[in-house]
Amino acid sequence: MMQFFGKSVYKGITAGPIMVLKNQADPVRRRSIDNPEAEFERVRTAVIQAKEQLQVLYEKAVKEVGESGAVIFQVHQMMLEDEVFLEAVRSMIQREMVNGEYAAAVTGDNFSEMFAGMDDEYMKARAADIKDISNRLIRILEGRTETEVSFDSPMIVVADDLSPSQTVRMDKEKILGFVTIHGSVNSHTAILARMMNIPALMGVPVDLGRLYTGMQAVVDGFEGNVIFQPDDGQRQQAKRRMAEEKEKLHLLEDLKGKETVTIDGRSICLYANIGSVDDIQTVLENDGEGIGLFRSEFLYLGRDDFPGEEEQFQAYKQAAQRMDGKKVIIRTLDIGGDKQADYFNLEKEDNPAMGYRAIRICLKQPDIFKTQLRALFRAAVFGNISVMYPMITAVEEVKQIFEIGREAGQELEAAKIPYRYPEQGIMIETPAAVMISDELAELVDFFSIGTNDLTQYTLAVDRQNENLDDFYNPHHKAVLRMIQMVADNAHKHGIWAGICGELGADTELTEEFVRMGLDELSVAPSMLLKIRKKVRELNITEE
Repeated sequence: MMQFFGKSVYKGITAGPIMVLKNQADPVRRRSIDNPEAEFERVRTAVIQAKEQLQVLYEKAVKEVGESGAVIFQVHQMMLEDEVFLEAVRSMIQREMVNGEYAAAVTGDNFSEMFAGMDDEYMKARAADIKDISNRLIRILEGRTETEVSFDSPMIVVADDLSPSQTVRMDKEKILGFVTIHGSVNSHTAILARMMNIPALMGVPVDLGRLYTGMQAVVDGFEGNVIFQPDDGQRQQAKRRMAEEKEKLHLLEDLKGKETVTIDGRSICLYANIGSVDDIQTVLENDGEGIGLFRSEFLYLGRDDFPGEEEQFQAYKQAAQRMDGKKVIIRTLDIGGDKQADYFNLEKEDNPAMGYRAIRICLKQPDIFKTQLRALFRAAVFGNISVMYPMITAVEEVKQIFEIGREAGQELEAAKIPYRYPEQGIMIETPAAVMISDELAELVDFFSIGTNDLTQYTLAVDRQNENLDDFYNPHHKAVLRMIQMVADNAHKHGIWAGICGELGADTELTEEFVRMGLDELSVAPSMLLKIRKKVRELNITEE
């Protein structure tokens, strides 16, 4: 028996045989060439083929994990078109008269090492993406196909690390769990594992040489450990706990159609966070009472130019109609930070999380913002749409937003296009917004607390830095007191307040949130029934 601990990505438990995946990348051979222009044309052709492969992966991921999980493959497509990367490959081919695959390998290594050495965790994360796309290019140039990871029966995948493309190409029905030596709980692979509802551990210090395919294991996402070669008692205990978890999921089905209300009659709105229109079906299947966060940036990613007003209008209209009168809160454009689109021409920033992003882009480029607002106001005619604005830090920003909104309405009025001003709120995700929430509450219809950013800004801890996981504490008293302050100030001014960050799905805090008087929790669709169960078991009047 061997037991190791790691960082849990998804809280579940599984048991079964393992498949050991070892990355065995052969060194890329250097060859001399005579025609550098023809050689770089090979690279260009390979880029086109790589983008086609990534599009196939994107479409597969959309079906299996939804738009928000699949967006990484759109990002990889954009990275393949990066002129700095391609120019470096071209320069090496011309300067050293070497083959394209060798130039791509060296350039990929150089760029990856450069990004890995940066202080900013977002840029560090890009190192793995660069390696993934350069390896894809090399495989195509060498005429090799991507290695298929397939198995006849369900297994636990154990690897040094897994790329998003490896993860999504596996047969979801035959993956019992993931265990990796490297990787952050906020990595793209971790996000995919959560969306696939698969128990997964990252950062497990195991020597793959001591393992073999077929070896039995138990992965416990609740305790954050994996046991290789468990004894009979451990295997039987795991089976009992797996049966209990399955029964719990079955019982949750009975909660569909029931109210999210405590024993003593306190009700709370239970909404879902989604990344695109494609995710709405999952919300409906889990009996979501509405959508508390619709990330509109999916319309802007993975393309060469801005989406037009009509395209946006149709997407928002479809969301409103499919939810059939239930509230749909659409967050305006939140590009920047860890979400980049080349055509925005955003400059590289040393600290993108605190840089030119979200509402700051919209206020600096009002034509882009106004196009989105016109689409939203038009779609509001067809359903219960609300709009919320991210990264607010000042009263003046809200006033400027509303002025641009009035101009958008006047333009629609002049064009005789039907529209409606929807309920409008703001995200509270900066300490500044918390401290002036009494003033902000006089201007807007609601608050939605983005606990992910609020926690990292309050604690000065980058939530994507795996070295700081021990310091990132969303249960910190400072964070909870800020949430209470926001709720109190909202209610003093007659507006509602909710949470749309990941903390809303933390069942350890559900009772505290209800006691705080929060009106709404918006969580991942897979967590809706679990939170409803928790709320219905509470009796707040009891001490």
